[in-house]
Amino acid sequence: MTDDLQQTGKRPLMARLRRYLITGLVIWIPLGVTLFVIQLFIGYMDGLVTVFPRSWQPAQLVGFNIPGLGVVLVVLILLFTGFLASNYLGRILLSLGNELLEHIPLVRSIYTTAKQISDTMFSNTGRSFRKVVLIRYPNRDTWSLAFQTGESLGELNAKLPEHMVSVFVPTTPNPTSGFLLMVPQDDMIELQMSVDEALKMIISLGVIVPPWPPARQSPGAAGGDTVPELADPHR
Repeated sequence: MTDDLQQTGKRPLMARLRRYLITGLVIWIPLGVTLFVIQLFIGYMDGLVTVFPRSWQPAQLVGFNIPGLGVVLVVLILLFTGFLASNYLGRILLSLGNELLEHIPLVRSIYTTAKQISDTMFSNTGRSFRKVVLIRYPNRDTWSLAFQTGESLGELNAKLPEHMVSVFVPTTPNPTSGFLLMVPQDDMIELQMSVDEALKMIISLGVIVPPWPPARQSPGAAGGDTVPELADPHR
């Protein structure tokens, strides 16, 4: 009888300890991951300081390294470049630099592709990664989140019977890799969630789901988009 009472008394204690442990993990894991990523980012940026002559490096000037100096340096370079490109003389210099790089055989293909991607992603008129869609992938019975990256596919649309659009299907939990797919425009469903919300859902393996209906939309307007009957992509 005494042993049973002791076992009964231990169970609530062990349950509380387990709850405290899980609560501590929930608090420290995201904080630790955040600090780890920030440390990696700052460490990588601080490595850029080594491009300066040894006599100009912080360890030689002040006797110790200054954490975060590389981040400040990168921000200043970006600001200066933006300021330079905003005036007439700077635009001429950038135009000459672009023309020079575009005439170097190996550099030309890499630089031109990277420039087109950056111009599309960061320009105000670009539509890449500004629309989240659902597509049937990898088969008809499953759906995947994707980002529409292009509407006009040139030769592809000229030679295909349906109007196709290009979408990027990211992998999880690392959305920087994925697949480029061409899908019929009528076979995808445009979502109201933002790109940030979609990325959170992908990175969290579907644990973090954007609220529905969105706070910016009245419940009456949530209405219910019906899922269209789509053609089988593998027929």
